[in-house]
Amino acid sequence: MLIVTAVALLGYYMLSYPPIGLAVPVAAAPYSAAECGRLYWACGTALTLLTVSTVVRIGQGDNLSYVLGLETPTSATLMLAVIALGDSVRSRRGWRAELDRQAAAAALEQEVEATRRVEQERMRIARDLHDLLAHTVSVISLHTDVARETLHDEPATAERSLAAARTACRDAGRELRATVDALRTPDADAEDRDPGSADARPGLDRLGELVDTATAGGLHVEVRTTGTPRALPVVSDVTAYRVVQEALSNVLRHAGATTATVDVDYGEDAVTMRVSDDGRGTVATDPAGGWGITGMRERLTLLGGTLRIRTRPGEGFDVTARIPARGDS
Repeated sequence: MLIVTAVALLGYYMLSYPPIGLAVPVAAAPYSAAECGRLYWACGTALTLLTVSTVVRIGQGDNLSYVLGLETPTSATLMLAVIALGDSVRSRRGWRAELDRQAAAAALEQEVEATRRVEQERMRIARDLHDLLAHTVSVISLHTDVARETLHDEPATAERSLAAARTACRDAGRELRATVDALRTPDADAEDRDPGSADARPGLDRLGELVDTATAGGLHVEVRTTGTPRALPVVSDVTAYRVVQEALSNVLRHAGATTATVDVDYGEDAVTMRVSDDGRGTVATDPAGGWGITGMRERLTLLGGTLRIRTRPGEGFDVTARIPARGDS
């Protein structure tokens, strides 16, 4: 259409029809061409028309100052204006389309991020519930067995075992309430939430409770600490507690051990937890197809930590976890 318009205008003047100007009759065509992104074609056609018109009029003897001083600059300005208007409309339309694409991409990214956070929260809660319930059930099972065996011959021992089982149930209920609060209040961090008790969140300050529970179940546990004990970031503190909890639960349920050792080494930027026993050992996977070791490895991977497990039949089980202890972990 741009070319047809330009040729038609030239033909009009070649047939010696009355003058109708140069820029106004063809203004729509350069505008549309520029709006469609054919900027070079619009500018080239306008320049060609101006050049032909100027040369012909000078050749026909028109007043040089009028042609070069008024007619040509006016036509050139008008053509340039319509071309610039068309290009600006195209640019603005593209800018709006890009904004729409960016908004759609941002909405999709937010949706993906929300889905990822929900999945992470689901996995975190699953790990917490597994660690809590596996440990509690193991402790209750051991103590009820002890109570059953000593009920008639040693009533005092049976009473202590039942009391320990009741304590384990109470602690499990407290942590389950914290988990339910996490599910009912998704805008808060479950690891930092206080569900009514300052001791609701597990950490290394409650390591003694794990040891006492395991000891009451008939396992001798020795705790050795190296380095300078200090407060850890919440997520590192909880992870350290859960690693020891799961390791001792496995010892109680599967190892057949009489002694276990918990080594806590406070390094400069990490805490190393090592739990070993003198049991029968097994393969380095979750016993009976459980999720304990998998959960420990997932926790540590999220923090940038490592988990090493060494075991051989008859040589016990050795779990070593390195947990970053920096404030930005």
